[in-house]
Amino acid sequence: MKIKLKELSVDDGLDVFEMIKEIGLGENGFTTNFPEHNFEEFKGSLSGLVEKSKGINLPEGYVPQTIYWLYVDDKPVAYGKLRHELTEKLMEYGGHVGYIVRPSERGKGFGKLFLYELIKAAKAKGIDKLLITCDEDNVRSRKVIERNNGKLNTVNNGICRYWIEI
Repeated sequence: MKIKLKELSVDDGLDVFEMIKEIGLGENGFTTNFPEHNFEEFKGSLSGLVEKSKGINLPEGYVPQTIYWLYVDDKPVAYGKLRHELTEKLMEYGGHVGYIVRPSERGKGFGKLFLYELIKAAKAKGIDKLLITCDEDNVRSRKVIERNNGKLNTVNNGICRYWIEI
């Protein structure tokens, strides 16, 4: 199995767009950043997201975040966000990491693999402790986080807060 973590770029193409269309708007609190119905609009959104990963043109209250694709055997199977820092709001819900596996690729261990790769990316960006949140009833996400050494810190209003020491 060939694994590649790829950072979003303006050169991303139809394979990623097809994954975004399959994912749709997201679920379990995860939302996509992309136009999912028009390839040209999708392509047009990429440069702004590259800027935001560098802290350029961020809306008030936002932090830089890098978007990654997980490729397995040259096919994009998951999409994730790595926030470079946290706000008070992100400390409560959102954390450093959010990710989603495309529906046709679920149940194959790609969530665990993707989070592992995102942890390595965080380390490369100088982040030494990651906060990950998920809904209390999202058993699959909780297992993925725990299998990547996530330690449950609190559960508040149905939101689990996990820390991973890198």
